[in-house]
Formats: sequence, C-alpha cells, structure tokens
Amino acid sequence: MFRRDLRPDSWFFSFLVGNLSRSLFAFAALAKNQTSKDFVPVTIETSRHVYEYVTTALNWWHADRYCEQRFAQLLFEPQDSEQASFSKLLQSHHIRGSIWLNERDGVLHKPKWRRDHIAPVLIFGDKTDTKYVKVLSDFPGLPAVTACAHLQWDTRTQEIATIFSYAVPAFINEFQVRGFVDEEGFVRFALIVHGHHSPYLPVFRADGQWHHFCVTWQQENGTWAIYADGKRRASASGLCAVGPSSPQAIYGQGTLIIGQDQDSLGGTFREKESFSGNITDLHIWQKVLSVEQIEKVRSCWVVEQDLVFGWSSNALEIENSVQEVTAQFLCPGPVEECRVFEVGSSGFSYTSCLQTLPFICRYRKDAYWQLKKAQLESSRSLVGRVNTLAERTVIPENIFTSDVQDMNLSVALGALDLLATVLREGETPMLESSDLLAVLQLLKQVSDVEVQEGEELEMLEQLGQYYVEVTELILKEQNIETWSSVSQVISGPMAVVELCDRVVSHLAPLLTAGRTKITIQHGNVGMEVRKLELSRQEMSSEAYLVQSPEKGRHDLIEVPAEEMQRLKARGLRRVMVKNMWFGYGSLQRCLSSAGSGAVFQDMAASDGEQKYLRTAVGTAVISSALLSDFQEISTSVRYRLQHRAQDLPSKLVGPICAFWNFSLSPDAGGMWSTAGCSVVTSLPDSTACFCNHTTNFAVLLQVYEMQRTTKEELTLQTLTFIGCGVSFCALIVTFILFLAVGVPKSERTTVHQNLIFALAAAEALLMFSELAKTNQVVCFTVTACLHLFFMAAFSWMLVEGLLLWSKVVAVNMSEDRRMKFYYVTGWGLPVVIVGVTLATSFNKYVADNHCWLNVQTNVIWAFVGPVLFILAVNTFVLFRVVVVTVSSARRRSKMLTPNSSLENQIGIQIWATAKPILVLLPVLGLTWVCGVLVHLSIIWAYIFIVLNSLQGLYIFLVYAVYNSEVRNAIQRMKDKKKALSFTNCSHPINYLSSPRNTTSWETGKPSPSAAESALSSPVQKDPPVKNITNKGNFGAKIPMGISSIMSPERPAVELTAFKSSGV
Repeated sequence: MFRRDLRPDSWFFSFLVGNLSRSLFAFAALAKNQTSKDFVPVTIETSRHVYEYVTTALNWWHADRYCEQRFAQLLFEPQDSEQASFSKLLQSHHIRGSIWLNERDGVLHKPKWRRDHIAPVLIFGDKTDTKYVKVLSDFPGLPAVTACAHLQWDTRTQEIATIFSYAVPAFINEFQVRGFVDEEGFVRFALIVHGHHSPYLPVFRADGQWHHFCVTWQQENGTWAIYADGKRRASASGLCAVGPSSPQAIYGQGTLIIGQDQDSLGGTFREKESFSGNITDLHIWQKVLSVEQIEKVRSCWVVEQDLVFGWSSNALEIENSVQEVTAQFLCPGPVEECRVFEVGSSGFSYTSCLQTLPFICRYRKDAYWQLKKAQLESSRSLVGRVNTLAERTVIPENIFTSDVQDMNLSVALGALDLLATVLREGETPMLESSDLLAVLQLLKQVSDVEVQEGEELEMLEQLGQYYVEVTELILKEQNIETWSSVSQVISGPMAVVELCDRVVSHLAPLLTAGRTKITIQHGNVGMEVRKLELSRQEMSSEAYLVQSPEKGRHDLIEVPAEEMQRLKARGLRRVMVKNMWFGYGSLQRCLSSAGSGAVFQDMAASDGEQKYLRTAVGTAVISSALLSDFQEISTSVRYRLQHRAQDLPSKLVGPICAFWNFSLSPDAGGMWSTAGCSVVTSLPDSTACFCNHTTNFAVLLQVYEMQRTTKEELTLQTLTFIGCGVSFCALIVTFILFLAVGVPKSERTTVHQNLIFALAAAEALLMFSELAKTNQVVCFTVTACLHLFFMAAFSWMLVEGLLLWSKVVAVNMSEDRRMKFYYVTGWGLPVVIVGVTLATSFNKYVADNHCWLNVQTNVIWAFVGPVLFILAVNTFVLFRVVVVTVSSARRRSKMLTPNSSLENQIGIQIWATAKPILVLLPVLGLTWVCGVLVHLSIIWAYIFIVLNSLQGLYIFLVYAVYNSEVRNAIQRMKDKKKALSFTNCSHPINYLSSPRNTTSWETGKPSPSAAESALSSPVQKDPPVKNITNKGNFGAKIPMGISSIMSPERPAVELTAFKSSGV
C-alpha cells in the first residue's frame, strides 16, 4: 500500500474540516442545551399519576432516556375521550406548544443517538487521470450486490465523475457507479452492470455536504435501486436481466478502482471521467440490503452478513497524489418521525425525532412520593458518603431532580469506583431504600453511556468490573427487605439484569482478532462477551462455564454446535455472544417471595402422594444472547444449573425450566414463562434444560410435601397388585365363559365382551408397569397402551350407559347402526384422544417416576377430562334408571298387592332402588368417583384401590355367577351332555335337548330351562315373578330379576344388564 502523510492544505481538505467542525459545534451546542440548569419542572398530580413537565428541549431519545432514568415513562398518547380535558389541564399550568409522546406499539429500533465516527477519508483533488485508489480484495461472483459509501461531491464541475469501477478480463464495464451535477443543482447517479447503462436520475442536492448513498442490483429480473440519505430515490427492473436458462452474475476475481473509470483492466484512466470530492466508508455486500440495513449502514453500523469488502486503510492501495486523513465526524442521525402532542389544539402531529422539544414524564403516584421521600434522605445517606470520600461532588445531591446530563466514560468510571468503595466498606449491613434507589439511578445512567470511538478502551473493561461489583453488592441477601420496600418504584431486581445486559454490550469494542473473549466475575455476578468466527471449518458448541463461589459448584450455558452450523449456512461470518450469570441471592429470593404475580406457578395435578406448597427460584439466573450486526439472533440453547434449594430436607421438589419474559405483565416487570423450554435431565443437585430461544433462564423448583409414608405407599402398591391380579383373573374367566358356554348373542353381550377385554388388558399392563421404568422406550410404550386401554374401558362404560339409555328412553335407531356407533365410541374415540395427545405433547407425555401420564403438566387432562365426562353421563343414566325402576315397582306393588303393609311397600321400593345400583355400578364405572377424593385422605385411597381393583371380580360375580343367561347356557350344556350319554346307552330321548318340549313333572309348571329361555328372549312381554301363580300371596316375595321390577312397557334393563338368577 502506498500512502503519503501530507499537510492538508487543499480546498477539499478545508471543505471537509469545515463541515466536520460545523457538525461538532452543533453537537456541542445540543449537549450544552441538554445540561442547562435553569429549568424548574412543573408537576401535575391526578388520582393515579403525577406528571412532570420538563422545559429543557431534548430530542425524542434523550427525552425518553431522561424519564426512564428517573423511574418514569415518557407521556403516552391520551385516549380520545381524554384529549380535550388533558389539554385543558396542561394549559391551566401554563403548558403550551408541542411535546413528545411515547410509542404505544413498540420502541423505535433505530440508533438512539448520533455516533461520533472515526474513519479514513480519501481526498481526491482536481480531476486528473492519475489519482486512483485500488481495492486489495478478492471478489467472488455476485448474483446480487449492494455498495454503500459516504461522500462529498465537488460542485465546481458538471462533468461526469466515476465514483468507482469494477472490471474483469471478460468485460471492462462490469460494475460501475458514476454521476454528474445537473443544471438544477442535483447530483444524478447512473448504474452500469455488464455494460448496460441505467438512466441518470437525481439522488441528492449538490450542496457540498456529506451524503450517504447505496446502489443495489440483483440478477433476478435485473432489479436495481439507488438510495440517498436513507431514502430510495430510484428503482426499476430489467437492467441486464437474463432468463433462467442463462443466469449471469457479476463476474468474480475482478479489479475495483475508486475514483476512475477503467478503459482497460486496472488502468487507462481519463481525466474527464475521474472523481472529484471526498469519500469514506465504502462497503460492498454480495446481497441486496433491506431498507433497515441500509439505514444502519448510513448510521455507521457495519452489516457483517455477506460482506465482501469492508472499509479499511489496510485493504487499499492509494496513489501518491490522493490524500488520506483520519477524521472524526458525526454520523447521520435517523430519519424517523416521532409523534407530538399539540397542547393548544388537542391534536397530534409528527416531526423529526432529532428535533428538540420539551416533554412530560409520567410517574405512578405512589412511586413519585416514595422517590420524593428518598430524595430528602439521600443527602445524609450513601450519596453523602460517596461525595465526602471524593471531596467533590461526583453524584448530584438531588439525584432524582438533577438536570439532564449525558454521563461520559471517565465520569462514570470515577463514580462507580467511589460507589463500590463505599458499599465495600459495609458501614451499614443493609441498604436503606433511598440508598438503593440512588444506586439504581446511577446504574441506569452508566448503562446509557455512549462509548465514543477513540476513547481509551481499557477504561471500558474497568467500568465493567466496577459495574459488576456494585451490582453484586446491592444483590446480597441482606438487602431483600430493601428490594421489597422499593417495589412500588422499581419492578424487582430483574431490572438490574436488564441494565447489566446493556453494559455487557459496551465491552464489544474490546474484542479483537487477538482477544476474542472478555470475562468479568465478582462473587455472585458475572458477565462475558465473545466474538465467534463462523468461517472456520470445524464448528463446536460455545459454552459459558461459571464457577460459583461455593467450592465444587458450577453452572453452564451453551449454544449447540448444530446451531452454529445453521448460522454459518445462513451466510453469517461472525457473531457476538453475550452471557450473564447471577448467583443465588436477593435476586432469587425476591422473585420467589413476590407471589403468583411474579413467579410462574404450574399448579400440577396431585395424585394424593404429595401436596403442592410453593414454587421457588432454586438456581442461579443465567442468560445468553447472540448478535449479528448488533441485532439479536434467535437460537436454541442448553444449560445446566446447580440447585440451591434451602430448608427443604423433608420436601420433594419438581424442577421446571423457565425464562424471565419482560413482556408479560409489564407493570410487574415481567414474569416467569416455560414456553419453548423443557427438562432434559434432572438430578438431586442439578437440572439440565433445553430452550429453543435465548434470554434469561433459571430452574424453578416446585416444592411438595409428602402426604404418605413409605410404608403406606408399599401397602397401597401391594393392595393394587393383588386386587388387579384377582380382577384380571375374574375378567378372563368371564370373557371365556361368554365365548365357551354359548350365551345368546345380543347388543348387551357384545358391549360387555368389549368392556371386559379393554379392562383386562389395562389391568394386566398396570400390574407390570413398574418393571418398565428402567427402559425409557418400553416405559413410553406401556404408558401409551395404558392410556389407550383405560380410555377404551371408560369408553365402553359410556357405551353401557348409552345402551341402557336407549332401552329406558325410546331411541329410533336400528340395532346395526347402533352397534357401529358403539364401536366408533368404544375404540375410535380412545385412539383419537391418545393420538392427539402424543402429537401435541410428545416430550411431556410420561411422568418422571412412573410409567403413566405426566401429572405435572396438562397431559393428565387427556385422561381425567374424558373420564369425568363419562362418569357424569353414566351418573345421569343411572339416576334415570333408578327413577324408572322405582316407579315401575310402585305401580306393580299397588296392582298385585293392594293391601300389603307399608313396611312391605317400603322394602320393595328400597330393593328396587338398590338392585340396579348394585348391578350397574361395575359396568358404568361409577366407583371411580372415589378417585376425586384421594387427595383428601389416605382412607379414600384405600377405598378407591379396593373398589376399582376388585371391579373385575364384581363383574364376574354379578354378570357370570349370578347371571341367569350364563347359568341357563351352562344348564343347556349339561342337558345336552346328559342327552348324549343317554344316546350312547341306546335310549332315544332326544327331545330333552329341545327347551320347547321340556316341562316340569310337578303340576305342569314350566321347567327352569324353559323359563330362563323365555327370560333371555329379545323382547319379554310378561316378565315372570317367582311363585306368584301358586302361592296366591301377591308381593309376598321380592322379585329376583331386574326385569321383574320393570313395567311391561319398559323392558329396558332386562335387555341391557344380565339378569340375576336370584340370591
């Protein structure tokens, strides 16, 4: 590189310095205006707020920062109904004119202040054919391109000037930007690609000022655009457009010359087409930048992604006659317009955010008066001690009403040094509320310090160390009560985390090629910033390992290697990582004691074994964020944190991976959320988590109290295993009886068979589910099958109720259609429920310690919800059946035994009520209602286990042993066996095998087999009543079958439940 350090005596350099001086003078005047001390705020008090009118005119960002540093907010737009009254209120206090308004829909994302920028500036003198600057960089092929620069145009000539030209061996005019000054005083630009020339179009005025320009072009459709000072001035398509069959990008490996048009590769310049003026900050990207990115570049922020050439003296070969100077100038500010409230007219308007206007800060009323109280106490507390130690005022005495000031780096460093010294001495064991508020306001001001280029960067690291130390000192556990006392002013200690996040960003200028990581830790607070080069071949996870002050304990957060590969695939060349760590102290204690408003409580369903007590922050708070071009990038992270749960020796804890969401409940400063986070592994002393985003993380510990002893748990498990074993055997025997003895096929037998099969399968899996806990895959499979078969059992219980209802209440549907509906309900519904649950909650499906659904999440409701619905329906059906049965029994009793005693009638009605309840309870599943009461007492747990474990035995006794249809079928089998034996003895008595020809040898009474055959017929017109015909004493005996207590018009129960043969 050739370079000459010449005394800048040319017109161009004078012109450059003059403009820079005027810019810096204007900025100094603005700063002086901001630090004026001749204003007295006007305060207006309402029922809920206090408004403070600040007459000092500031731009929008400084006004917003002023209010935020004083724990207030810039005035929001009044509601439509309040505009007139609010305007009158302001006028009554002699407030008129325009004032700034806050943004309701979000924060302005542009830079908050104009940056002092130091960069090499190239000064091209008069137009010659010798002055040039060659870019020493290898260019790849460019299917899309963006080139941006700051320049001053020489207004003395109207000839065409070439800003830069890019040539390749195959084509000299491959890529070029040129312009000239037209007769109307505008600078017109034209873009050349592959020799194709765009029209000259006006982009900015030829006023001799610095202007920023960008040109973009992309191969697809030949779309191009020209931007000037952040606004698009021209755009079109079709510039050297090519079809998809013959794509043609800008060729690589060419030569880029600044200030001259190349008529041959790298040479043959002509004076008439040379550039005359000053240029700096030329950058070239192999993509089309967005409008937002162009605005960032205009404000002197470099977009790193897809950057192929960045402005640097080391990458330039400068011809001797081209002067290079290093100059400091003020970058252009944002071009946004901010909203303004016109007090006199009660209207709104917009103006440039850089304009200076008065403004109003809005305080919550209780917060304002607490601040006032702290102000009165500040002079005799910590602020006074700091100033006494310094022998000069470094912190304003009236810290809450001090004038607007922009703290610089050296002042901030000195203030934090003295403050850390006073806090370190520990004259008072606990901070007063006024002390804490004073420290917080100072931390706010320091976090907003603008680091100017050229300042001594080693001061930055020292500033970070003091900031971390002060933060650690105010977060000590003895200050918990103080944090609580200022909760009306500041929304908890998480506000300090937000401030530290700003400070760690200030350390970025310290990162260089030789120093890619800066780590600061003091006690229980640490921060780190590192630069990652994504261009290297091997990518590994990037971990932040924190050693706790407690020996042998460390926390970890890392960005997985696959995430780094994904960022590299997106074209990112380098990223910056910010990490922070806050050990256990008043931060966690305050968040845990703030109640449900600040701590996310996942009220888990209780299974009776444990009682939920509270949710506590049981670990350090750790954070990670990735940035590219100062914009945060969303990535997934893994972290492991050590538990710090105290006073929990006899308690159970359930870890929850969570993060602090500042946007939830903004008035409270945010709250914990679990969205996107899950537990990977959980050990007694630590928990590992995975989250699909970056922010501030912690592990919340749900604290439970054991409600059962180990002995009680063992007893319940033993009872469950024995009961399920007996029930399973009884169900299998019943199922085999249905198939083997030839029970007449009907709707009710089919429904019973499906219910018994589903229930037997579920209980078999339940007995051996504990054996599957050691294998994660097997346990998951067992859980899904348990869920499916138990849901199927309950679905068939629902079908039992629906079938019973169809007999009690006339249902106009054929038997074939009913059975299809029953199968869809009995098997289709469980499959859908289990499938949807697996699809939506796959990672949270199984409990941690059992092969069953996770009761700590909403997954358990995929079982409990449908079960409660089925029990409610079947309870209603049973109630209806009891009503019909009792009514029928009453009518039959009055008809058959009109003169019977009152006791007999009461007995008949009681039995008519009890009989259907006893018979239908097992198939309707109503014994599961006891499960709702398990958490109240262990007695209910015993009752629940006994009733439901013996459900299969109950079904066997009622629907097999005492079922007349089963017994009749068995009797028929015996009769056939006897007939076969007689046949073998050559006695022709085949008529015995026919129930129709069988009669009793006693007084012609129908034989038992014939009677039972009649009872089992699909429609029973005359239900039999035992001994009524012979005895003549109507009502002397209670009917034995459910069908016998039904009216002839209601043969419902007979067709639904098996008929008992008698007791």
